[in-house]
Amino acid sequence: MRRTLIVVVLVALVGVAGALAVGSLANEREFDRQIAAGDSALLAERQFEAIEAYSGAIALRPDSMLAHYKRGSVYQSQRELDAALRDFRTAADLDPSSLRVMESLGDVNVAMGRHERAVERYEAFVALDDRNARVFYKLGLARYRANRGNAALQPLQQALQIDPTMTEAHYVRGLVQRDLNQLPAARKSLEEAARRAPAGQTAAREALADVYGFEGDHGKAINQLEALAALEPSRADRAVAVGLAQARAGREDAAVITLSRAAERFPDEPIVYAALGHVWLAEAQRRGDRVALMKAVEALTLAAARSDATSEALTELGRALVLSGDRPAAERALRQAVDRLPVAAEAYRYLADLTARNGGIQDARDALVKYATLIGDEKPLAAVAAQIGDYSVKLGDAALAVRWFDRAIDEGAPPSTELRLRLAEAAWRAGDIVRAHQVLDEGLAAEPDNRPLQQLRRRIPP
Repeated sequence: MRRTLIVVVLVALVGVAGALAVGSLANEREFDRQIAAGDSALLAERQFEAIEAYSGAIALRPDSMLAHYKRGSVYQSQRELDAALRDFRTAADLDPSSLRVMESLGDVNVAMGRHERAVERYEAFVALDDRNARVFYKLGLARYRANRGNAALQPLQQALQIDPTMTEAHYVRGLVQRDLNQLPAARKSLEEAARRAPAGQTAAREALADVYGFEGDHGKAINQLEALAALEPSRADRAVAVGLAQARAGREDAAVITLSRAAERFPDEPIVYAALGHVWLAEAQRRGDRVALMKAVEALTLAAARSDATSEALTELGRALVLSGDRPAAERALRQAVDRLPVAAEAYRYLADLTARNGGIQDARDALVKYATLIGDEKPLAAVAAQIGDYSVKLGDAALAVRWFDRAIDEGAPPSTELRLRLAEAAWRAGDIVRAHQVLDEGLAAEPDNRPLQQLRRRIPP
């Protein structure tokens, strides 16, 4: 009886195992079918069907790295980056050593603007495979976009050692070298990129023209820009770039001819008139030429009349109108300039000068403060800071004047007797007697016999 029972149990177990095996085999076949269906849909460019098929495969086997990777790749091609990132992360968790998943994670992070994350993924890739030129290039590009120029050079060099024909690596290396002010090296890299670039690709020539200009080789810069204009004759900005480069090279007559012809070909493009006005204005200022000034006003007025006129064009019109003596019109143009985004910072300086001449000290100070805010650390601000301090004194705001006089000194303005006197008096008026005496003591230590400093110290109570 016992033996019979054992036999029955064994037969049952074998039956269950067989059923499970059959079920597992069916499940595996269905998984393979779903993957194949997804691949076929993808080849037929039916991305939605491909996602559905790969999702079916994932439902059958949630631990499949391949299914998550394939679905993530479709999401990536559809620019559904958050979904792609989720699938690629799951694939990476399932197979941390997969190189294609590492690369795809890097690519998605780049597309999302997360360049430091992309760097991490590409670095993990090249740690496992140091012979892949494409990923070394991607690593260099990601570091460059993450503002890590020095760190970007090494992987770009590595990419080019593996594949010297990689045009894009020559190009990005040239950009990095340009930004690091390694101009001879940048020129060599960009010349190679331009030589290898397929017809119609212009990025390397654009960057190369910049480098030639930085080096002062205006002839070569103009040649590159002329080549770009020939490649894209329907673009007004290409002709404008040629004309402005000619002007920078001192070829004003050629610049006027180039831009005048561009105005005939592109009569509805304000950038052409803005560039022509810029060249005429520079000529008028250089030679004191009233005819050139009138031509500048005419061209810039045409540029400014358009609703899409730039703040720079309106600023230059304001400058030209000031020189021509039409201050009311100049102020209108400059006020338009500071209302147009992105604002040309110089518009605030010219507006401040103009309103101060008309007695608008408050407006002038406000304009200079906005100018200083826009400029930040890009340019020295000593003279502007001192002017803001002077306006603040006139407006009775001594405490603010102290801050701006101090900034003028911090920005590199020499602590002259005049500046020390203004700072000390402002501190006194602000009620900071200690600060006022400190400034005067510093001045007298440098100039013990300076009478204005001595007189002010006697006036300020101890």
